Amino acid sequence: MREERLLERIRSREGEGGRSEREDPRKATDSVLAHLRRILTTRQGNVPIADDYGVPDTSEFLISGGESLRDLERAIRNAVQKYEPRLKGVRVGFVPSEDDVLSLRFQITGRLESDPKRQVTFETVLDTDGKIDVRG
Repeated sequence: MREERLLERIRSREGEGGRSEREDPRKATDSVLAHLRRILTTRQGNVPIADDYGVPDTSEFLISGGESLRDLERAIRNAVQKYEPRLKGVRVGFVPSEDDVLSLRFQITGRLESDPKRQVTFETVLDTDGKIDVRG
């Protein structure tokens, strides 16, 4: 039941007409992925209720390198830890790519709160335009 966010549960219950007691790990992963996309594509300062929701402007990370990669890893990890409580033990790591040297790739791993034995992995790609794509 906790695999989905509140509004997702309400929407799915409207179609079912009842309450489901079984938790679906795939549904939980999809819901976390959708929320990660929302978090990581939002720039900090753009949400009136929480100035730190999202990630900082990524253009400065693209221009500089080295230590900025660690800063970006930290920013992603902090945003996920704070705003996606269903994902525990969050780790974010830079993944070098020889195929696409103009993009920055990060791997986000963690365990679902609803299924702590199951590790999930997401890939985040930051392109040269500063656009972030999150894949499951």
